[in-house]
Amino acid sequence: KCRTGPLDIVFVIDSSRSVRPFEFETMRRFMMDIIGSLDVGPNATRVGVIQYSSQVQNIFSLKTFFTRTDMEKAINNIVPLAQGTMTGLAIQYAMNVAFTTQEGARPLHKKIPRIAIIVTDGRPQDRVTEVATQARNAGIEIYAVGIQRADMNSLRAMASPPLEEHVFLVESFELIQQFGKQFQDKLCGVDVCVEQEHGCQHNCISTPGSFYCECNPGYRLNVDGKTCSPIDACADGRHGCQHQCVSARGSYSCRCHVGYYLNQDKRTCSLIDYCSFGNHSCQHECVSIPNGHYCRCRSGFTLQPDSRTCRATDLCNGVDHGCEFKCVSMEGSYHCVCPEGQQLQADGKACSKCGAGHVDLVMVIDGSKSVRPQNFELVKQFVNRIVDLLDVSPHGTRVGLVQYSSRVRTEFPLNKYHSADEIKKAVMEVEYMEKGTMTGLALKHMVEHSFSELEGARPLSHNVPRIGLVFTDGRSQDDISEWARRAKESGIIMFAVGVGKAVEEELRAIASEPVEQHFSYSADFTTMTHLVENFKLNICPEEGKGEMEIRSPCECEALVQFQTNTVAILQSLTEKNILWAHSLAQMMARLEDLEKQIANKK
Repeated sequence: KCRTGPLDIVFVIDSSRSVRPFEFETMRRFMMDIIGSLDVGPNATRVGVIQYSSQVQNIFSLKTFFTRTDMEKAINNIVPLAQGTMTGLAIQYAMNVAFTTQEGARPLHKKIPRIAIIVTDGRPQDRVTEVATQARNAGIEIYAVGIQRADMNSLRAMASPPLEEHVFLVESFELIQQFGKQFQDKLCGVDVCVEQEHGCQHNCISTPGSFYCECNPGYRLNVDGKTCSPIDACADGRHGCQHQCVSARGSYSCRCHVGYYLNQDKRTCSLIDYCSFGNHSCQHECVSIPNGHYCRCRSGFTLQPDSRTCRATDLCNGVDHGCEFKCVSMEGSYHCVCPEGQQLQADGKACSKCGAGHVDLVMVIDGSKSVRPQNFELVKQFVNRIVDLLDVSPHGTRVGLVQYSSRVRTEFPLNKYHSADEIKKAVMEVEYMEKGTMTGLALKHMVEHSFSELEGARPLSHNVPRIGLVFTDGRSQDDISEWARRAKESGIIMFAVGVGKAVEEELRAIASEPVEQHFSYSADFTTMTHLVENFKLNICPEEGKGEMEIRSPCECEALVQFQTNTVAILQSLTEKNILWAHSLAQMMARLEDLEKQIANKK
């Protein structure tokens, strides 16, 4: 076998009409004998075959086969072209096509010899001198093998120097097989890596009459062409490690900062949840931080000096008050209140609903990465607080929900659910999207899809108000102006709610006129519940429209209902006054007892 290193060899075989069938068979045998002596493979010697006459035909390229069996099968299937002898055209094809990297030739910088073996039996019918020179200048080493009637001058014009080593004339086709054995020795030459001092630090690769050095995986060859240096796989910045990249012999691994662990993707990191260990002893909430945790109290409570327990500072936050809208703490007590324009019901907790009319309400909530999972849960609670204000039914108020980040997703359309409980349950099951903030894309989706009759919006002829409520916590990554304008021009009443880093200019661009009544802002997610009060009177229509019947407040049933509610409220206030009076009497009695005790001591 030829063991002097990899080669890229292309056989250029003359199949003109002057080559008789039995003579072409000896040429097949010649090629297969040469291939049989080579160490073929994708990383060893690669072989291609082309035949020519008046045209050129590619039998197989350097990238087609990597086993001798496949190559021999393809050679045996060659059908001679049996036309003219355009040798120059064949050399041109070999240079421009067969020896390109697209066809399987190794790049020139790898210094793998490119060898063309031209076998012909006659005089070329085209010019070969100029194109052969171009091929040799392109780095192709040409062996010219003439058989029987071949023209020696043409052979010498094609071959590489020195001519005595690259030009061969075989007297007959019968002798070509014997010549093949001599040609094998000429092709393989001396294994320079074995016979000479090569100086390669890692590996020496032999080529005919020469050699080159190659490094082990994970190393690159230095400019001296012999020594090797480790490849810093982290240096190109494409490793994708969230925290740290650690290079190791051409590869790399990702490492996390202290207090974080590496996720299954082997690139991103997550904070170690020290609270999950179960030994934090926090009375209310445990918050994990790098290298540990700390305790936090719920709103209305104060962390005690032991840094674990909490004490209530606001009775409304310390008890299950049940107030529908807002709980107001007093010293030692509390009471429920409703927004302006609404009445507290007889139970002292519930408020009157938006029952006088109905709307089609679509809420568009920001699910970008900046919101964070815990705050997204607060956003869902905020949505459900608004749902609690509405009289949801197929013929009353309809509610739809859209979430957006880098894309937009309809969580449920206007015609999906027909009760507040169904909507609230669906809201709590919404999954956080994360990624970017494409508010403009969300507005486009709302205008084109969410308020379509296909998704449950009632026809404009029914005069049902269409309300869009956009909730966001940051600057949009796309333009919002066009679709904010289109939304309002299409008759949608737009409300904008901003939290945290929301941009006031964008909120105002979204909001309908008068802007001050249609946009709100809260600095923090935990304090945004007060925004519900701001929106209730604006979202609830002043009067019913469309399919809903408008009832006069002076009708008998309305007056009876008003009287019943008033009596219940007065009764509730009376009961509270009796309790306060009784408490006051007890306090006065205790004061009298204390005065008597002080007098007796004197």
